[in-house]
Amino acid sequence: MEQKNLIPYSVYLPERQHKALKKAAKNRKASELIRDAIEMILDGGKPYDSGYNQGIRDAAKVIYNCKEAQMIAVKGRDLGDILTESIEALQRK
Repeated sequence: MEQKNLIPYSVYLPERQHKALKKAAKNRKASELIRDAIEMILDGGKPYDSGYNQGIRDAAKVIYNCKEAQMIAVKGRDLGDILTESIEALQRK
């Protein structure tokens, strides 16, 4: 869930894709969009499973980034970590 170890990677895009990506970047979502697409490809399998797994990752990210969930501790672990781990366990292999 942590994105501290991001490594830059360059790709060459057709002009149409580059323009669309720049448009998405105005909302600072270009890199996330590309990471999501790569993750779906690496997931392999059926499109439904890839979409499902992306939904699980998105839900886990919301919980992980929730400051209120990080304020509550259960048995020495913050609730955000516990819920994130539980949600990520729902991913299809």
